Amino acid sequence: MPACVRAALAAVAFLVAGLPLYAEDSGSLRVPKVIEAGKPFSISTKISSKAVLYLVGFGQVARRDVQPGEEVAFASDDIHNAGHYVAMLVAGSSVEQAEFDVVSAPHPASLSFIAKPSRLPVDTQGGISGVVYVFDSFHNLVLSSLPVSFQLSSGTGSQTGIAPTRNGVAWIKMNSAATAGNTKFQAKAGEITEARVVQQVAGNPCNLKMSGKQSGSKILLETEPVRDCRGNPLPDGTIVTFSETRNGIPAATVDVPLKRDVARTEIPAYVGAVISVATGVVMGNEIRLGGGAR
Repeated sequence: MPACVRAALAAVAFLVAGLPLYAEDSGSLRVPKVIEAGKPFSISTKISSKAVLYLVGFGQVARRDVQPGEEVAFASDDIHNAGHYVAMLVAGSSVEQAEFDVVSAPHPASLSFIAKPSRLPVDTQGGISGVVYVFDSFHNLVLSSLPVSFQLSSGTGSQTGIAPTRNGVAWIKMNSAATAGNTKFQAKAGEITEARVVQQVAGNPCNLKMSGKQSGSKILLETEPVRDCRGNPLPDGTIVTFSETRNGIPAATVDVPLKRDVARTEIPAYVGAVISVATGVVMGNEIRLGGGAR
């Protein structure tokens, strides 16, 4: 039994300390074994004197004064937190108790949708995870199994999938698209829909190439448009590193951000020097300087 229920029972027990407890089958208290959250219900009491009825459960305690033989009615919003409850009928010098369960409503009213990551490279197999928690109108997890449909849509097409909930939770993995840009990731259970946006960016560059043009004591370097293997341009600001070695010894290194898909810089031109280009873990071509440069 949850600690909060035990604490509430202890508080009620304090009020009726010293009174004998009677078994549930003594016949004075009739409680439904299972109640749907948010549904009206009643508890019958076959007693010959005035009494007090307590309902103690997860996050909720209710009290009703009971007249002899009265059936106690509870409205739809009186008991709505799902969980295990205890009913206690205090009549004169006796206390009778019965236990019952409140279960979530079967129909979803809201979804908590988590999509991760919010940003990832294109063409990543199983790279996007979607997790959905299904709640009823009283924010109880809907524990009955429900199908949840997922859809990942981009400008070039969409992926779909269906996953059943288990204990109120459904999850799925999807592939990122082949084209960079924002995609809409949507989950639907019943008539309830939630959507998230996942940003897909270019992957590692393919065929990184540069060219050089000597100008006096300098050499002007420029890359071709830097794109990934799917043809997506790498975003502006991506760092491209130009490195120069002379007789195996580092002579110059320049980090340049991409601007409109291209990186440009100039470095000293030494005879016999080797210039290489890289971005991230991807290496490009090399340029070896011949005569005519210092």
